[in-house]
Amino acid sequence: MQTNKSNTTRFSDRVSDYVKYRPHYPKEMIEKLSQTIGLESNFIVADIGSGTGLSSQRFIEAGNLVYAVEPNLEMRQASEAFFDGNKNFKPINGTAEETTLEDQSIDLIFCGQAYHWFDFEKAKKEFLRILKPEGTMVLAWNERSIQDPFQQKYERLMRKLIPEYAKVTQKNINVDEIRSFLAPKVMELIELDNQQIFNLTELKGRLRSSSYAPKEGDKNYDVVMNALEQLFDSYQENGKVIFKYDTMLYVGR
Repeated sequence: MQTNKSNTTRFSDRVSDYVKYRPHYPKEMIEKLSQTIGLESNFIVADIGSGTGLSSQRFIEAGNLVYAVEPNLEMRQASEAFFDGNKNFKPINGTAEETTLEDQSIDLIFCGQAYHWFDFEKAKKEFLRILKPEGTMVLAWNERSIQDPFQQKYERLMRKLIPEYAKVTQKNINVDEIRSFLAPKVMELIELDNQQIFNLTELKGRLRSSSYAPKEGDKNYDVVMNALEQLFDSYQENGKVIFKYDTMLYVGR
């Protein structure tokens, strides 16, 4: 997928919902990366497409220095507010294709919910430039769990009522493409469980945070939200639903 003005600005008017309703990465992620790649607190991390800071959070907590590369001004400002001057968080106005980082300066490149927006050829060249020879790349997604009945119905709702969904979902990216992007490093897949618990207002906010979701005032906004409310009513217990994810870490090392 090509990086262009549409891709780098498409979340500008969704930042508030993104901050409130998007999932964090599991705390177990750092432990798994420590076991798999020997991640330590002295690793320098480049978080590419860092958004509002959710993908940087676990590394900051682990004591890593993080260069958070994000082209979207509003999301970058939200990340700066999120970390409130933390000295280990370094926001960078850049893209996956032009990070502005120094040659061979990075131990770990992490891309959370972002890889599918990149120009793959240019981004790979840039990653190999900034990564130390023995460095690691991780492409990560919090994917909605396809084994969960609620998520199966949620998926059908979006495919039926939101035409743009099929065009931009990361599910269009296949494993062979990821393996090719990470080559010559060898790909390893790590899977972790993750979840959020939502009331109806929060569930609607979670959908609105997605780039493909209709905005309030759009012709099918009410149709989508009414359908979502019916889905919520079918699965809620005590006014809550569990929104389950499979956190997928594609590790190239």
